Amino acid sequence: MRDPYEVLGVPKNASAAAVKSAYRRLAKKLHPDANKHDKKAASKFAELNAAYEILGDENKRKAFDRGEIDAEGKPRFRGFEGFGDAPRGGFGRGAEFETFTWGPGGMHRAGARASGGFRGFGGIDDILKDLFGGMQGAGRSTQFEEEDFEPAPQGRDVTGSVTITLAEVATGTTRRVQLPTGKEVEARIPAGLADGQTIRLRGQGLPGVGGTGDALIKVTVAPHPLFEREGSNLRLQLPITLYEAVLGARVRAPTLDGAVELAIPPGTSSGRTFRIRGKGLPGKDGQGDLYATVRIVLPDGTDRELEELMRRWRVQKPYDPRRDMS
Repeated sequence: MRDPYEVLGVPKNASAAAVKSAYRRLAKKLHPDANKHDKKAASKFAELNAAYEILGDENKRKAFDRGEIDAEGKPRFRGFEGFGDAPRGGFGRGAEFETFTWGPGGMHRAGARASGGFRGFGGIDDILKDLFGGMQGAGRSTQFEEEDFEPAPQGRDVTGSVTITLAEVATGTTRRVQLPTGKEVEARIPAGLADGQTIRLRGQGLPGVGGTGDALIKVTVAPHPLFEREGSNLRLQLPITLYEAVLGARVRAPTLDGAVELAIPPGTSSGRTFRIRGKGLPGKDGQGDLYATVRIVLPDGTDRELEELMRRWRVQKPYDPRRDMS
């Protein structure tokens, strides 16, 4: 343990009032409930209290200055001179000293007071009571005023992200995800999950005084080259030829789990939508559907026969598909 003067940040000739003032300031600054994101806060606070246990007691401070006890308050070996007799300051054979730890129940101390009649933890009790609203005794938790500290931290959540395909949305999947802490976790992604939805993995976050936080995994669904998602339904732009639209045909339409055959009636216009049941995504109301909208695609390049046919058609059978838009 470090020199108690160094821990409290006071010189060796500091007055008792200066020592107490330094302890009050550092106790409020270093308390674990005020530093819930600092993993070392509990050990720093325990070290501070151990240092004040020595310097805050006049007899113990003198004993430390004379080299009779160390920074932990334990007797130093003095050789065989005066063996069996109590040295100055009231430290005799078998003297015991208090130690301090910080846990879920707050500050704890162990051991008995030295035979020299030191105040022990009483001075710290009084200061903490004055600072934080009252310590109920050794082994009990400190009660803090609401404006000073938040409740005991339950651990901190960590976030991660994963990208899946639309096909994996349809079936569900499992992915290994690396968290910012460097830890890898296995995330089970249920079927039908929405883009941007978050999965909570309980107990996979950072530990705290009152428990361990969770891992929050944000799931992104990668865009699909063919399908657009609308809830549990999918939409598809399905290209067909001019002669398939005019004469009708049976064409293969892709789905997430393989192609199906779709009947195109004769005289089908571009933009007509066909419903393929059960070929969407899982949803709260059951399996969604696939909506295929046909789009007539002309052949590449110039076709003189097609152009001549269209000229005759324009003269012989004119029609206006935009008549209802005026």
